[in-house]
Amino acid sequence: MRDDTMGLTALSTPQLRTILRALHRAEIAAPLDIVALTRIGLQEPAEAVLRQLRGLDAAGTRAVLVCVLAERLRDAR
Repeated sequence: MRDDTMGLTALSTPQLRTILRALHRAEIAAPLDIVALTRIGLQEPAEAVLRQLRGLDAAGTRAVLVCVLAERLRDAR
């Protein structure tokens, strides 16, 4: 049984930045899939990513990633 309540906490901040950067550079497209995540070296956390972001368009994916990264930066201060 999978645990969807963990959100994106399984991913490190650098991993989240990698996804966001790849989207901005059009190296991957949304909605995300395993092939895109593997292309940018994130096959290990792909299941956790896809549980939360699968089906979102590029704008939605960016919005979620920016929010998560902003909260992490705030919490680090």
